[in-house]
Amino acid sequence: MQAASSSPVSLRIIRVLRASPERVYRAWTVPGELRRWFAAGEGYTTPIAEVDLRVGGRFRVGMQAPGGGRLSVASGTYAEIVPGARLVFSWRWEHDGPAAPTTRLRLEFRPHPLGTEFILIHEGLADQATREQHITGWQECLDSLERLLAKSDSELEER
Repeated sequence: MQAASSSPVSLRIIRVLRASPERVYRAWTVPGELRRWFAAGEGYTTPIAEVDLRVGGRFRVGMQAPGGGRLSVASGTYAEIVPGARLVFSWRWEHDGPAAPTTRLRLEFRPHPLGTEFILIHEGLADQATREQHITGWQECLDSLERLLAKSDSELEER
């Protein structure tokens, strides 16, 4: 595994999600759940969702642009796992090749009166332009996650 970038450029997103921390955590850690929501925009699909949920385990998630467009795949390794509370893992875009920078994600799932205070911290981004691209992408993914969480469990079972 390549060392995480030492770049000081990072981003922090905080959202209150109307689901329990355990439910939100599951959406990030169960492949079938990831396939339902991990997409950076309307019309995107998630044909790849692989999770080996253990410290040192790897994940891969791939988003495909509408109409069979570009497939963007990110992968990484879990560094810290606290079920229902925290995930820390590396993040690297595979399509950027072997020299692609490796960044770090920290996800916090905190109880909140309305459900979960979700905190995403993405560290080691190359520059401000990359930071802005990731803010847009993460906001779109989290919008999709909110739509998934708004559905009842019975609606999800029908899919």
